[in-house]
Amino acid sequence: MESLIGLLVGAPLFGAAVLLLGGRRLDRVGHWLATGLAAVSFVLAVVLFFDLLEKEGEDRALHQHLFSWVPVADFQADVAFQLDQLSMTFVLLITSVGTLIHLYSVGYMEHDERRRRFFAYLNLFLGAMLLLVLADNYLLLYVGWEGVGLASFLLIGFWQHKPTAATAAKKAFVVNRVGDVGLAIAILLMFTTFGSFAFEPVLGSATEASEATLTGIGLMLLLAACGKSAQVPLQSWLGDAMEGPTPVSALIHAATMVTAGVYLITRSGAIFNAAPDAQTVVVVVGAVTLLFGAIVGCAKDDIKKALAGSTMSQIGYMMLATGLGPIGYVFAIMHLVTHGFFKAGLFLGAGSVMHGMNDEVDMRRYGGLRKHMPITFVTFGLAYLAIIGFPYLSGFFSKDEIIYAGFSKGGTEGWILGGVMLLGAALTAYYMTRIMLMTFFGEKRWQPDANGHEPHPHESPLSMTIPMIVLAFGSVFAGFLFDSGEAFVHWLEPVTGLEHGDSPVSHGTVGLAATGVMLLGVAGAWWQYGRRPVPAVAPTGGLLTRAARRDLLQDDFNHAAFVTPGNYLTRGLVYLDHKLVDGVVNGTAASFGGLSGRLRRIQNGFARSYAVSMFGGAALLVAATLLMRAV
Repeated sequence: MESLIGLLVGAPLFGAAVLLLGGRRLDRVGHWLATGLAAVSFVLAVVLFFDLLEKEGEDRALHQHLFSWVPVADFQADVAFQLDQLSMTFVLLITSVGTLIHLYSVGYMEHDERRRRFFAYLNLFLGAMLLLVLADNYLLLYVGWEGVGLASFLLIGFWQHKPTAATAAKKAFVVNRVGDVGLAIAILLMFTTFGSFAFEPVLGSATEASEATLTGIGLMLLLAACGKSAQVPLQSWLGDAMEGPTPVSALIHAATMVTAGVYLITRSGAIFNAAPDAQTVVVVVGAVTLLFGAIVGCAKDDIKKALAGSTMSQIGYMMLATGLGPIGYVFAIMHLVTHGFFKAGLFLGAGSVMHGMNDEVDMRRYGGLRKHMPITFVTFGLAYLAIIGFPYLSGFFSKDEIIYAGFSKGGTEGWILGGVMLLGAALTAYYMTRIMLMTFFGEKRWQPDANGHEPHPHESPLSMTIPMIVLAFGSVFAGFLFDSGEAFVHWLEPVTGLEHGDSPVSHGTVGLAATGVMLLGVAGAWWQYGRRPVPAVAPTGGLLTRAARRDLLQDDFNHAAFVTPGNYLTRGLVYLDHKLVDGVVNGTAASFGGLSGRLRRIQNGFARSYAVSMFGGAALLVAATLLMRAV
């Protein structure tokens, strides 16, 4: 069975290579080849999953060593895979949702001239993401980490003829490079501390290192996670990334790539468990991002950017849970999986709406679409109910467990974390209900586009609606699977560990409180958007609303804190280069040039001048010799 792991990763990478190198002869079948290879990876994942189930909890791990990558003295880097309960969970999510999004893209990208290349990039992303979660060492994980960053750059900027898409791709690439520096530094610190960067020796010896060293490694890993998972302070790229095709938003920026940071911290749990200061920073980052994304999502009229704010917020829940240590690791991954279903469903639903509305993204120009797009309405609606935590849907189970884990931290800190997460739950219900009401209810508000073409809303083709239906089933029933006898908890516990904190409130109380604030959020959105017509132009609003529409001034802050000082620094360095460095170099050259010009005058071509010079030189030599003898 171990040999199947390499095939699992290799299938989509092979598809990417074939589609990129095969040329236009594959234009007619390239999308089906890519979708088929994604499905092959999913089938292999299911086979490996059942193989793991046959093993005992502590022994549920498969290893495959392909070859020694860099064997140099004490530096040993291998290309090897590790498949355990944690990586298996990610593999199933990546391949299942990835295959559905490949299928959805067949219809969504039907008329794009570069569809073959798009599917090659999708396969490349799938292979890189699988490499990331299956690597058995941090260096190979880094290769997958950079691979998904490259694929993200290519897919966000796929419609590069749009300046906004090209700019968004560059922005995502640059911001993620900042986080990648953190991962590189962490790997270097691991090697200098433990003499290895393989999971087993590093994580197994974590308690033997000093707390200061582990804190440094943990903070660098967190920096990497913030970049990839769009957490404060490296969150600014995610909203702009919505310029890419909608399937990209569903696959990369909802279900898979943005969860890589959660995987990294959970996989490195032994390091964070021994570095409480680093854990505290993780909790703070998660809590801040949770509210940051929710507030931004409340103010956006662009349906995809509203969902991007939601993604940022939901990843904040997961990040906060990982910062709680063994109390929260399992529930962070549980919410990650349920989020993969309902957020992918929401993005695909948004793409279906755009497909029927001539690519219009402004929700103020929607309205009443439930009558024209019934399948999209039902599937989107089920995903909506799941994300707001409607009782007994998937989000209800996973989010409530994280809130309970926050209270379990105990003391004042537990009450603060629980309160922050309940506030986030209320905001989630508000902005998601706002999206539902503005899109599917009320009177139609669509208008002719710039070319005078009025949208004619219609249901999407089967290649798009079937994935949406499957994801809707996951949004509804995944929670039951995870809650049934705590099977998911027992599945992950051997890898992540599990502790029960001292919560001052019961599970039932948390469930009632979460449901209560959810209903308040729904009621608030209905009061504002359900009782009256939605205006075509958004009201000015207060200071917070205006700031939220500008992503809480994150770009303004980055410009003031980094771009402007960077510009002044660059100008200063250029000035020093011109005046000091070039001045010294050019001045030296000018001095020698002037000296050579003066010396050149001696070479006048007159023999008598040369004879006098020779006589003078000889006289000086004789005089010097006599003087030295006299001394």
